[in-house]
Amino acid sequence: MFAVLKTGGKQYKVASGDVLRVEKLAANAGDKIQFNEILMVGSTVGTPLVEGAGVQAEVIDQIKGEKTINFVKRRRKHSSARKKGHRQQLTLVRIADILEKGADKSGVMAAVSGAGVVAAPAAKPAAKKKAAPKKEAKAEAPKAEAPKAEKPAAKKAAPKKAKAADGADDLTKISGVGPVIVKKLHGLGVTTFAQIAAWTPEDVAAMDEKLNFKGRIDRDEWLKQAAEFAKG
Repeated sequence: MFAVLKTGGKQYKVASGDVLRVEKLAANAGDKIQFNEILMVGSTVGTPLVEGAGVQAEVIDQIKGEKTINFVKRRRKHSSARKKGHRQQLTLVRIADILEKGADKSGVMAAVSGAGVVAAPAAKPAAKKKAAPKKEAKAEAPKAEAPKAEKPAAKKAAPKKAKAADGADDLTKISGVGPVIVKKLHGLGVTTFAQIAAWTPEDVAAMDEKLNFKGRIDRDEWLKQAAEFAKG
């Protein structure tokens, strides 16, 4: 008995035991598949298909056809030519059984053209189920962040620096000394008029370099002013 089947847009006349090369099917070597588009079985002609008929086959291998060479030429002012090669992907199958009826109830995987794998979509629902617990974990995250609102308490600790400077003199009374310079002097450990009044020439030179004043201390007579303020 023979049958005429259709796959990949082509028609093939087959019989049991025939080895056939068809357009690539979504199957692996060793899989059993069934062609359901049957145009003719023996003397029965379909309209256009024979209802309930099918051709079962075993996949032997996934192969490539012979290489074909195509030449493309363009007629322009600067003509060009291109050579292009191609090898068609094919599936090699061996025809096993030809069913006149009952093919729709055989349970054999249908032959589908293309490179897809039928079992792949089953993994998608599992990924969605695993993603659901992650959303719940994110919803609980704000509860752990609630204690962070107590951070302003650390800012209240800043006045401690002001307490440390309570015993310091108001160095801004010296002509040419502003708040910025006072902070620098405090950073160098200078907080009183008495300290400035007691500076030696070496101390003055060292402070000029540290404060980048270039002789300003002598010009503004810091030592003299500091000595007067120290007397009260």
